[in-house]
Amino acid sequence: MSSKTKQIILWILTGIIGLFFAFSAYGKLFPAEEHMEMVKALGLDARTMQIIGIVELLALILFIIPRTGVLGTLLLAAYMGGAIATHLEHAMPIMIPCIVQAVIWIVAAFRFPELTSRIMAR
Repeated sequence: MSSKTKQIILWILTGIIGLFFAFSAYGKLFPAEEHMEMVKALGLDARTMQIIGIVELLALILFIIPRTGVLGTLLLAAYMGGAIATHLEHAMPIMIPCIVQAVIWIVAAFRFPELTSRIMAR
């Protein structure tokens, strides 16, 4: 596979992550009534969800911008860690958050080799 093909695949995966988090943040900033019922079941209020949506959107913006991508990666990974913990605490399925977390790290490994070398202590 050529390096141009790898780069295209990488940007497609980055776009998929971007869309996922953009829709998720939108759902938190402008929630439907069904969504608010689920939020209340988790013990959160509308204001807290809006703050979480803003943080999610800021982390996404940092992730997409190449110069701040490493910081955005770490913030999105931490965010998904919290999502996994919340799903576990409330006996909800964790497959989707785990897959998203894995895709974030796969994209980060190829977009930011310096991050991978620091984490792996090379």
